[in-house]
Amino acid sequence: RTNLHSQKGFQLRKRRSIEIESCFGDIKANMGFRRFHLRGLQKATAEFTLVAMAHNLRKLHLKQQKAAA
Repeated sequence: RTNLHSQKGFQLRKRRSIEIESCFGDIKANMGFRRFHLRGLQKATAEFTLVAMAHNLRKLHLKQQKAAA
């Protein structure tokens, strides 16, 4: 509890919210991924791995497109 309320803990929580939540929001809103279509932990993990890879490839493509312009 002391670590959570320290200045370092505040900075880590602040950075985490910026880094993580935007990815999930982007995947849900822009890619339309709202639910898993496969059952079981192993299959759902594989499905989300594909979604995460697609998200990263999209980010890379947009970054390269921006650099070329």
